[in-house]
Amino acid sequence: MTVETIAGGRYRIERVLGTGAMAKVLLAHDAELGREVAVKLLDEALAADPNFRARFAREARVAAGLSHPNIVTVFDVGEAEGRPFIVMELVPGHTLEERLQREGALSANDVLGIARQVCAGLEQAHANGLVHRDLKPGNLIERDDGTVKIADFGIARAVEGTELTEAGTVVGTAAYLAPEQAEAGTVTPATDLFALGVVLYELLTGRQPWKIDSLAQLAGRREAPPPELPANTPPGLRAAIERCLLPDAKDRPASAAEVERLLDERDRDTDATVLIPRAAPRRRRKRRSLAPFLVVAAGLVLLALAMLGLALGRGDDPPSTTETPAQVQPIPDGATPSEDARGLADWLRENAR
Repeated sequence: MTVETIAGGRYRIERVLGTGAMAKVLLAHDAELGREVAVKLLDEALAADPNFRARFAREARVAAGLSHPNIVTVFDVGEAEGRPFIVMELVPGHTLEERLQREGALSANDVLGIARQVCAGLEQAHANGLVHRDLKPGNLIERDDGTVKIADFGIARAVEGTELTEAGTVVGTAAYLAPEQAEAGTVTPATDLFALGVVLYELLTGRQPWKIDSLAQLAGRREAPPPELPANTPPGLRAAIERCLLPDAKDRPASAAEVERLLDERDRDTDATVLIPRAAPRRRRKRRSLAPFLVVAAGLVLLALAMLGLALGRGDDPPSTTETPAQVQPIPDGATPSEDARGLADWLRENAR
């Protein structure tokens, strides 16, 4: 069908922004509030399932309760001629999938900036009990000012259990599925963190860690570690990606906030060489200056020589060399240079006779 207006004429459709496996995204004008919005109109095949419509409405309303700068805001939810729709904020920019196609691998600094923003949005959603379940570059919108927003919260949960799972809604994003999700196990916030690890790996390298074209290829992924990251990957980013991609959910970070701490803490460690102060130099024992001691000693020696010369001039006999020399005491050691000098003077007077 051709949709020109939605919700009794409140939203006037202007043009198609994009088409995916689950929905068509339309640019619309909100006549009531006078603003441009994005309307996601769900696929007719999905809409044919009344259970899905109920789940979708419930999850979309939970998503509408999220308010965070890194999450696309949901304004409204409803049905148009039996087809569920979501009215969202219009984000001027592009998806990270489009950026990858245009630029290829991104710089490590760009990936770190994106990672921190996605972590912040995921932490808010998980704190409110909402798991995305389909995190991928196509669901991450980068605004023109660099702000990254997560889109489509609630839709993936509503889709689970429908016949379209095998028809493309999950197969197309199988590379981002956590092992427990592919094995129909318990889905938790750690499931989103695995997908985050895949996204960051792809942004950094320009390729997915595993090439998966069908659900059957997911079976051996637990035993196949991803290829090595580039050698120049910052330690914090490397640690975050490697931890997020661990096959067992219990081994991954406990929360998106922990992933963000990994990024920040390990990056600070990288710069530790300029932040850690040098070790204090060893204190050397202060040596007493010999200058005063030498000056006094030289003066006393000159005085002794002068006295000897005076005695010879008077005709005094020099001391006999046959006499047994008196026992000479060592020069006393004073505690200070002045005491050393006085000790030397006393020693010279005693031994110069």
